[in-house]
Amino acid sequence: MTEVKHYDIVVFGGGKAGKTLAMDQAKAGKSVAVVEAGMIGGSCINIACIPTKALVRSAQFVALARRADALGLTHTGPVTVDMNFVAARTAEVVAGMVAMNRAAFAASGFDLLLGRGKFVSPRTIEVQTESGRIEVTGDRIYLNLGTRAAIPAIPGLIEAAPLTHVEALELGVLPSRLLVIGGGYIGMELAQAFRHLGSEVVVFETGPGLASREDTDVSTAIGDLFKNDGIELVFKARIASISGHSGTNATIHLESGQSFSGSHVLVAAGRTPMTDNIGLDIAGVELTERGFIRVDKTLGTTAPGIWAMGEVAGSPMFTHISLDDYRVAKSDIVGGTRTTVGRMVPYAVFIDPEFARVGLNESEAQKAGISYRLATMPMDVVPRARTLGEQTGFMKALVAVEDDQILGFAMLGAQAGEVMAAVQMAMIGRLPYTVLRDSILAHPTMAEGLGMLFSQVRHINSDAPS
Repeated sequence: MTEVKHYDIVVFGGGKAGKTLAMDQAKAGKSVAVVEAGMIGGSCINIACIPTKALVRSAQFVALARRADALGLTHTGPVTVDMNFVAARTAEVVAGMVAMNRAAFAASGFDLLLGRGKFVSPRTIEVQTESGRIEVTGDRIYLNLGTRAAIPAIPGLIEAAPLTHVEALELGVLPSRLLVIGGGYIGMELAQAFRHLGSEVVVFETGPGLASREDTDVSTAIGDLFKNDGIELVFKARIASISGHSGTNATIHLESGQSFSGSHVLVAAGRTPMTDNIGLDIAGVELTERGFIRVDKTLGTTAPGIWAMGEVAGSPMFTHISLDDYRVAKSDIVGGTRTTVGRMVPYAVFIDPEFARVGLNESEAQKAGISYRLATMPMDVVPRARTLGEQTGFMKALVAVEDDQILGFAMLGAQAGEVMAAVQMAMIGRLPYTVLRDSILAHPTMAEGLGMLFSQVRHINSDAPS
């Protein structure tokens, strides 16, 4: 007979939102179980953010070493890369983070059930663990199932056994020529990293440029950056088929008649929610047309007593948003009013140099009919950028016409993610742009450039400080 355990809270999937909620509620005295297929700490730590940034860091050092003469340093012989060491270092970083999470789980007191789970009744999840099959029920159930790399329906692609970001981060060999399908954030980070490590790289993007969510000036600047790195970009690419096998020799055939051969194929063409074959229909949990779980503003699903969090709920695909989903879920538990409505979503793309944005860009403001004042500034006027030898890129900001509020900020440049955070704090506090314009910012820092940027805003309100 299958063992049945009842908990106050059952979390199905141990990603950022789920593990944080589980630890919080277990510490608060609730009985909590987390059902996890095997990735301790979630995908961010194991196969996404953390290992990707570890790989990017190795690639940055290689790129810096190759241009060391620009800083007055000399070396003999070419810069070489030990991919086995790079992969081992990435794995070591991941292992350390996993160990930290496992210790935190144990300290919190929740039950970690490692195994595949599925609903067998509206309120019951069956888990196949190494020690046997158990069933768990909960007064509250939270789905934090995540997503996986999407594999487009391209003839020959599955047979070619392409890399996704998961396999790419484990490579112990350097691809001689890497064919990357997709010019979004994941594709950009990995394409540039492997180029810096020494691979020839070709990126195939169905749209007219990289980073399709961004303004044209940003997309163009990133494209120019990649071209200067020696990355071949193929835009408006319509792939007809793929032949061969990734890891030996593969060829991408375009509808235009062009063909591109390489040693490896990497697919970075979006994400698919992990909602299939786990009995969500049995639980009464409805999905959207794209296969994500349908939720309301408090992350409640169509099934009473069941909530969803993170990417599987259609939340923006960033770990920090998953963390905020935890805050929304906790607020609901304690009778608060926090929702997902109107959230400010910052993000950083860890290309070299970084790109970061918070708030509206020009395209979004124009589409919404919002009037704005625009300020732009090249990075090479920032003293710190010159001392670092990191002068590529620019800053731009949108400021409201009627009340001097900052509507949005974007930056392509060194330390962009850190500089963006300062602007975000001003936006959260609803400070007028003049506060950043007139603040005493330490010299020489990259953030100092914010005062210079906001000095470019056309001044309207006569009662503001000048």
